Amino acid sequence: MHTSPDCPDCGKDNTWSDGTLFSCPDCGHEWAPGDAAAGGGPVVRDCNGNPLEQGDSVVVIKDLKVRGSSVPLKQGTMIRNIRLVADDPEHIEGHSDRIRDLVLKTCFLRKA
Repeated sequence: MHTSPDCPDCGKDNTWSDGTLFSCPDCGHEWAPGDAAAGGGPVVRDCNGNPLEQGDSVVVIKDLKVRGSSVPLKQGTMIRNIRLVADDPEHIEGHSDRIRDLVLKTCFLRKA
């Protein structure tokens, strides 16, 4: 019988306890027993695994083509004052200096 809670990061039930922390071998997430109930939603992370929060600045890690624009988003472009997308840990919203109203995947961003 499975007694460990589901992973709050990936949602899978393949978790185990090492005494003080719960661990998920599927995504590598570790959390304290009290943290799972107080989570409040998915954690948004950049390409390096750093947690992102509302208002952070991020940097684009590779050139990206932007739909509806002839101007590509170049590597190293700073996106300031990001907004998190509700219930979607893989996307953020923001503006660059040249392109407004962007929705970007977090796998192409790193925290500045």
